[in-house]
Amino acid sequence: MLLGCIGDDFTGSSDLGNTLVKAGMRTVQYSGTPSQPADPSVEAGIVALKSRSIPAAEAVRLSLQALEWLREQGCRQILFKYCSTFDSTPAGNIGPVADALADALGADRVIFCPAFPAAGRTIYQGHLFVADRLLSDSGMEHHPLTPMTDPDLRRWLGLQTSRVVGHLPAAAVWQGPDAARARLDAEAEAGRPYVIADAIRDQDLLTLGRAAADLPLITGGSGVALGLPVNFRAQGLLNSALPAWRGEAGLVAALSGSCSRATRTQVARHVASGGPALEIDPEAVLQGHTTADDAASWALAQQGLPLVYSSADPKSVQQVQKLHGSGEVAARLDAFFAATARLLVAGGVTRLITAGGETSGAVVEGLNLSSLEIGPEIDPGVPAMRAGDRLVLALKSGNFGAEDFFAKAANLLGNGT
Repeated sequence: MLLGCIGDDFTGSSDLGNTLVKAGMRTVQYSGTPSQPADPSVEAGIVALKSRSIPAAEAVRLSLQALEWLREQGCRQILFKYCSTFDSTPAGNIGPVADALADALGADRVIFCPAFPAAGRTIYQGHLFVADRLLSDSGMEHHPLTPMTDPDLRRWLGLQTSRVVGHLPAAAVWQGPDAARARLDAEAEAGRPYVIADAIRDQDLLTLGRAAADLPLITGGSGVALGLPVNFRAQGLLNSALPAWRGEAGLVAALSGSCSRATRTQVARHVASGGPALEIDPEAVLQGHTTADDAASWALAQQGLPLVYSSADPKSVQQVQKLHGSGEVAARLDAFFAATARLLVAGGVTRLITAGGETSGAVVEGLNLSSLEIGPEIDPGVPAMRAGDRLVLALKSGNFGAEDFFAKAANLLGNGT
């Protein structure tokens, strides 16, 4: 294994896997830290954790455990992958995990770059944009777990770490890898070892990848990985052939627990097109009036692509959270979707689509999926994935995917194009 990656959620990890496969690296995503060595043919391994919104100390513990396993596989470089909208609170978890990884690896200069231009995430003058909006005006300011109220990543990261945060401006990136690396070095020598890197084009990410060729630790979204495989290819370390994708033609179902604008638009498109859809009321789940048996039985009785969703407006979710507590609501909904997924697969579903990082993580854990082979791209940031002989999946981050994502995913998972 050449590149070792630690993802703070499951959909973000599959997003990263999509980037690496497109760049020619054979990539496998693991659900938590494996207990056995990786297959020797794996070039990039991604340990997907559910560590984004848990207590910082636990996120650090899990991340260091993942790092130890990846180093045992011979990884030459480590990438800490987090969301392209820098999802975190002033207490973490991005800063504390980065601190622990940097200490373990002896990294004295670290790039932070969540940019993903293909999905509308860009960084300029240290500020994160979502399409043409600052992060704090993109809808992410209403996120129920990690409300992003400040688009200046230097300030936001500065709240989470004792290290001083610097800046690698676009003007330096545009001058090429040597200039970018010189600016990175200058920031570190000036006592600013953590550096927010500007990137507004894919070319900027390729430049940053080349500039980071010798760094033991890189952090960012999946986009920052665009420029990493070429470094290994230049050393003659990559296999030129990737396994061919093989889909499944069986039953299909979709589960959505995301409240993002993009997912709510996708749900509306599915409903408007006549697709079978069952809306789940979180309060009904909490009261035991709606169960996983109810949802799975309904879905298995439908024709086409049934969608089970609880993608309510964030304000509605906040009202339920005020009554029961955000932790209790999240835990109960995760358990609901995990149980529904188990029943669907037991009922013959071979193509499963999930929307939302927390929902996807719960489903992967509920199905006890230890590893996922990354396949072709469905939409930017979302690959098809294979788990064993008879199950293929799409794990979608809430903010990703086109309006017709559910239909596109069902088609490609069935070996369509």
